[in-house]
Amino acid sequence: MMINKPLVLTYLYLLIYILLSSGVILYNKWVLSPKYFNFPFPITLTMIHMGFSGVVAFFLVRVFKVVSPVKMTFEIYATCVVPISAFFASSLWFGNTAYLHISVAFIQMLKALMPVATFFMAVLCGTDKARLDVFLNMVLVSVGVVISSYGEIHFNIVGTLYQVTGIVAEALRLVLTQVLLQKKGLTLNPITSLYYIAPCSFVFLFVPWYLLEKPMMEVSQIQFNFWIFFSNALCALALNFSIFLVIGRTGAVTIRVAGVLKDWILIALSTVIFPESTITGLNIIGYAIALCGVVMYNYIKVKDVRASSQLPAESIPDRIAKDWKLEKKSSDIFNPNNSSDNNGGNINSEPQIDEEAPLIASSRLSHIGRTQINQYLRFACRFIVS
Repeated sequence: MMINKPLVLTYLYLLIYILLSSGVILYNKWVLSPKYFNFPFPITLTMIHMGFSGVVAFFLVRVFKVVSPVKMTFEIYATCVVPISAFFASSLWFGNTAYLHISVAFIQMLKALMPVATFFMAVLCGTDKARLDVFLNMVLVSVGVVISSYGEIHFNIVGTLYQVTGIVAEALRLVLTQVLLQKKGLTLNPITSLYYIAPCSFVFLFVPWYLLEKPMMEVSQIQFNFWIFFSNALCALALNFSIFLVIGRTGAVTIRVAGVLKDWILIALSTVIFPESTITGLNIIGYAIALCGVVMYNYIKVKDVRASSQLPAESIPDRIAKDWKLEKKSSDIFNPNNSSDNNGGNINSEPQIDEEAPLIASSRLSHIGRTQINQYLRFACRFIVS
């Protein structure tokens, strides 16, 4: 029996993505929770991740020259990178702070609101049109989240507000990434996005850290374990790169299926690792209703993409294998001078943004995404990078 190596490789990438994504979220909860490692400083932890990512990206770009920096002018940096970094830093700050107040399982349920926030922000910014079918799906998602919240035993309004605020900030970041960078004709790959975004986000986080966490750290006895924070930051960095690797090899449809599977696995694992995370029947019912809305929304978007690109429907394994073969022809290293293969220098190229993409779009797009990936941007379930 012949083994389909591209398909096996694809599922291996998906497995790595699911393991890293779940692992980073659980790791962050363990580090921040007062009941475990007891480092209740989410801004500090986020700054460690941003600093580490920025340093690694600097060496890859400037020292080892793995990729070439883009032509970044002061005007582009001030009008595009700075606001995107501000919302990115805010989403990480609020999202990580939520770990101090609510469970991982409930946070994952609240994240079902991400497509709702992204859709409304896209409509407000003019990058998407208001549609009745999509709006009804958003209502279904919202109703499911409300039911799930009502069934939460350890409901905490502060943690819920932190998480919802982080979702809104991430939705704004995703829409601004499309509006601002596309308008400037700028496409960043995973390494260059870290190179430009991470240091700027670090600076934005410094202000709330200095005002909110620095005084607390001076009076409290904190434990600092180098290997804990180094491995945590390394896992977060690896997840940044793995998401773009998965998108480049599989496409946006498959990553959404993997994302839903990852959420259910994460909810189940969190109840085992953190016994205080109790799930009720109402939690499950509400989350299942919300996921039905998300799945229906994905179906609408996939149908729109297929209709506009006039591609015949294919089974997921066949499409995965075909996408992988097509992507195999393009280089794994960003080449700004080769715009015909990877859209690196094409001013009309559109960024592909996964529902959990940590920073800015990959320069390597899947087969379907090369022409219609803009339609996928509307649905984005945020990934916790730190």
